[in-house]
Amino acid sequence: MKASLLIVDDEQGIRQSLSRILQDEGYRTLAVASGQECFEALGQDRFQVALLDVWLADGDGMEILQQIQEKHPETVVVMISGHGNIESAVKATKLGAFDFLEKPLSIDKTLVAIKNALEHQALLEENRQLHEQLDSRIRIIGDSVPMKALRQQLALMAPTNGRVLIYGESGTGKELVAQAIHAQSLRAAQPFVEVNCAAIPEELIESELFGHRKGSFTGATEDKVGKFQKADEGTLFLDEVGDMSLKTQAKVLRALEEQRFEPVGSSIAVSVNVRVIAATNKNLEEEIGKGNFREDLFYRLNVIPFVVPPLREHAEDIPLLARYFMSEFASAYGRKPKELTPSALQVLVEYNWPGNVRELRNLIERIVIMNPQPLIDRKHLPSLLFRNHQSRKQVPESTTLQQARAAYEKDFILKKLEEHRGNISRTADALGLERSHLYRKMKVLGITVTT
Repeated sequence: MKASLLIVDDEQGIRQSLSRILQDEGYRTLAVASGQECFEALGQDRFQVALLDVWLADGDGMEILQQIQEKHPETVVVMISGHGNIESAVKATKLGAFDFLEKPLSIDKTLVAIKNALEHQALLEENRQLHEQLDSRIRIIGDSVPMKALRQQLALMAPTNGRVLIYGESGTGKELVAQAIHAQSLRAAQPFVEVNCAAIPEELIESELFGHRKGSFTGATEDKVGKFQKADEGTLFLDEVGDMSLKTQAKVLRALEEQRFEPVGSSIAVSVNVRVIAATNKNLEEEIGKGNFREDLFYRLNVIPFVVPPLREHAEDIPLLARYFMSEFASAYGRKPKELTPSALQVLVEYNWPGNVRELRNLIERIVIMNPQPLIDRKHLPSLLFRNHQSRKQVPESTTLQQARAAYEKDFILKKLEEHRGNISRTADALGLERSHLYRKMKVLGITVTT
């Protein structure tokens, strides 16, 4: 498809000669004489590149450049002027112009400038599409109260440089939350680098994080840049940080404190500016008590604690998630969209989901691949879903709404108390209640805690 170029110049001779030359080179062109005609053209068609004169009869080309940047950022602008000087070129560049050409125009220079501008525009378009794909992948889906609260917390913490420690069971989407924090941060245009601390052997984790120099150990046949350095100016995500050895923890602590480190086999420190987000499915305070995790590193990482709830605690989001994954995989595999019957959705809602959102996503992918029919009923679901329903107590049908609410609250509070080993203060924090309020609720619901 031919590239479209817009020529904006109030000299008829230049418009005609430029149009003829560029059309001979295979471009599609439109030539206009004023700023008003320029915006009319941009409103009706899409142009990859605009050649814009600095002086026009009805306006300042620099002002028109600014408006193009604001209203049509997909169009790359090359400024042209018969009164070119360094000051004008610098100003145009600062306002967003890709290049600046002086009159009389050199055909060769003009063609090179257009070629480079088109390559730049293609890169911008590719980057825009990648961002759109990334945005769709890091959507945090759910209309439940826990998920709405999660998005609100994320919006508050993301624009800061504070370190975040994400807690959550396996499969809850801790990596997704980390990516969303990065995408909404001031570092969004910089790298997001992930390290799975549980998946890398102990003897290689230090090299993976900090890099190494050639010959520093057996197998080090060349220099290697570590994850900390790759994430410079961006975000480093330490997934399953609770599985990191004490030796590596000490080096990570020093790197966080000093924002510099020495690669394996080197005595020269490398300085970095990195925001660290960590995640764990372990209780790090318990790990500290067992001697498996450094307390000083915990306090360095735990600046902003963030809890991702298990799927069973926001089961009302399951139908929305299931439909989203159904659409995603139908599109990915070129299949026709499928629907889940109300009966099938009820089975999904009643299942306990020990593998959380990841387990649900894997199940929906299997359904899309293995079931050709457009309507998915409960008979098409794996038998596991019927054997392992939720452990939550089922409320008898005759129970009133008030009794059902009380039964659910009691069960939920007991579960939180168990998670926090009977600690009232931590349980109250997890529930978002004042300590005294929790005590009163427990008394009303008949909950007692033995220590």
